Amino acid sequence: MTVRLVLLAVMAWWAIPAGPAAAETPSRCIAFVENGPRIVPAALPGTVSVPEVEITYVTHSTFSLRTPAGIVIATDYAGYFGGGPAPHIATMNHAHETHYTDYPDPAIKHVLRGWNPLGSGPAEHHLVVEDVLVRNVATDIRSWGGLVESDGNSIFIFETADLCIGHLGHLHHKPTRDQFARIGRLDIVFAAVDGGLTLDHPTLIETLNELQASLVIPMHYFGRGSLEAFLIGMSSDFEIKVNDSATTRVSLPALPRRPTVLVLPGY
Repeated sequence: MTVRLVLLAVMAWWAIPAGPAAAETPSRCIAFVENGPRIVPAALPGTVSVPEVEITYVTHSTFSLRTPAGIVIATDYAGYFGGGPAPHIATMNHAHETHYTDYPDPAIKHVLRGWNPLGSGPAEHHLVVEDVLVRNVATDIRSWGGLVESDGNSIFIFETADLCIGHLGHLHHKPTRDQFARIGRLDIVFAAVDGGLTLDHPTLIETLNELQASLVIPMHYFGRGSLEAFLIGMSSDFEIKVNDSATTRVSLPALPRRPTVLVLPGY
């Protein structure tokens, strides 16, 4: 990387929007990749509390994310959110009807579709709500008859509590080098592990190894068979843990030292 590019990356890292006319809030997850490894502060006695994200597995590929400021996000929202108040933000993909709805709850203020309903180019999202930045990287999906639908899926990235959280959606191909660069660093990844409707397990495991996230949370599996096959494939490089509930709380200092697959009970 040239000195000029390093300076530009540092400037983007520290840039603070001055108002409505200012540039978009920069992605810290991309800045981490450009600037190298970050230092993770330890939580010391008597210091202020460390911000956490609450993650709950709702169903299929839908998770609830609650940020430190109380913003609630539903991933791959298809109309069901387990009861309770509507989320503030919902992301959707249209690979299958179980990943989106044409009739989202009108109480949801921000509905982000992972495809462009107008059909002219990819969906592009860069939304800041309170303490979370939500952005996307579009990928292609398979369509009927063996054809390819360009930009039919989105990998959504949620940046909050100093964490970079990625939901791979209905991923059908390994991301390109450009897509990896635009995804940036991910600390937590939600990955579909059905092994057939989305990525096959070898390609998925290769993708996850390249992403180098500290925590992988599987989703979108049909019965124990596909989940167990995925866990066996990941076990040589990742620690395998099964949570005792569908909810976990994660902070940057508490990320596992060894890359870990964490199964949240669901379905």
